[in-house]
Amino acid sequence: MDKKFVMGIVLLIFLGIVIGCSKDVQEDKRDEKSPQQDMEESQKEKDPIQEKIQEMTVEEKVGQMVMVGLEGHSLDEHVQEMIENHYVGGFILFSKNIENPQQLVNLTDDLKNANGKNSIPLFLSIDEEGGRVSRMPPEFKKLPPNGAIGKKNDPMLSHEIGRTIAKQIKSLGFNMDFAPVLDINSNPNNPVIGDRSFSSDEKIVSELGIQTMKGIQSENILSVVKHFPGHGDTDVDSHLGLPLVNKDIDELMELELLPFKKAIDNGADTVMVAHILYDKIDPQHPATLSKPIIQGILREQLGFNGLIITDDMTMGAIMENYDIGEAAIQSIKAGSDIVLVCHEYENEVKVLDALKNAVENGEIPEDRIDQSLYRILKIKKDYGLADEKIEDIEIDKINREMGRILENF
Repeated sequence: MDKKFVMGIVLLIFLGIVIGCSKDVQEDKRDEKSPQQDMEESQKEKDPIQEKIQEMTVEEKVGQMVMVGLEGHSLDEHVQEMIENHYVGGFILFSKNIENPQQLVNLTDDLKNANGKNSIPLFLSIDEEGGRVSRMPPEFKKLPPNGAIGKKNDPMLSHEIGRTIAKQIKSLGFNMDFAPVLDINSNPNNPVIGDRSFSSDEKIVSELGIQTMKGIQSENILSVVKHFPGHGDTDVDSHLGLPLVNKDIDELMELELLPFKKAIDNGADTVMVAHILYDKIDPQHPATLSKPIIQGILREQLGFNGLIITDDMTMGAIMENYDIGEAAIQSIKAGSDIVLVCHEYENEVKVLDALKNAVENGEIPEDRIDQSLYRILKIKKDYGLADEKIEDIEIDKINREMGRILENF
């Protein structure tokens, strides 16, 4: 055999071994990771919220997706049951629950204390808009309605009002405010909005509404903008019946939806959906039960990724037209994250049982409620919610701030 040929073969084998070893070394180096890289990848893989969700029962998950009201000025057996057996995610209080500041602090403290065995803190919410929608005890000074604020049209003043409202309710144990109203007062026959709206001008509503929202958020209070997609052009009070708005999506995008879109672009993290039938968009369901409105418009077209809460499901718009349990199921299927049930223990139990059964029988997939649950737990974590007692109400200090604001009117 030719020596040159043999030497060539040997050289090729040698080069193959060298290249192969070099490749193995390079791959070994790529496989080597610093402790920092290992830790970062481990943190990415371990999402504490997902881990918490995996530990929860169906009852616990469904409970977090329901906020309820209560009767009287203190806890009773029904409230205890809502917390201990149904694991509700939060409470909303009304004037009927409030006598004076100290009683109110005792009540919010008692709710937190009752929830102590649960690892997830409560939403404690209230409608505090100013004007005629105010639940505050008489010891606090009263702010003017949004309509009067709109006439001043001062964004800095609106921010200060939002911040002061947040300080006020925080001092009483709340962590969520169903405000501001982003409805445009476009219908003079509207029986429910009126001066709760900043203006009939969408630019004023948008700018002042966003500043009020940011003022509320600046005190680490959740601001729930409402009433999506817009309650301004209705002539029926949804507390009593189901309003009908005969507008299509293009018409809504030209007016009613503009403040909500701008608020979303400016950091809105919670939206309340209204009980209004938009028959050109969904002739069968009001907005609170409508997938084309909640999923199609709010989520997809407006790009909202935050928390969606229904208006009170015990209002006439729902109770006069639907079974409340079935309505709650439809609302969750449509894309709502939290169902609000403000009145009567029997209604609260009916909603909780209906949702639990719908998950267990497969009508609502469990991964669907896990999506909502993730948003709920994340926002509670982001806002640092905790079931801590209130130490000082600071009525005089807050009233002084209110007084400075009232000098502008």
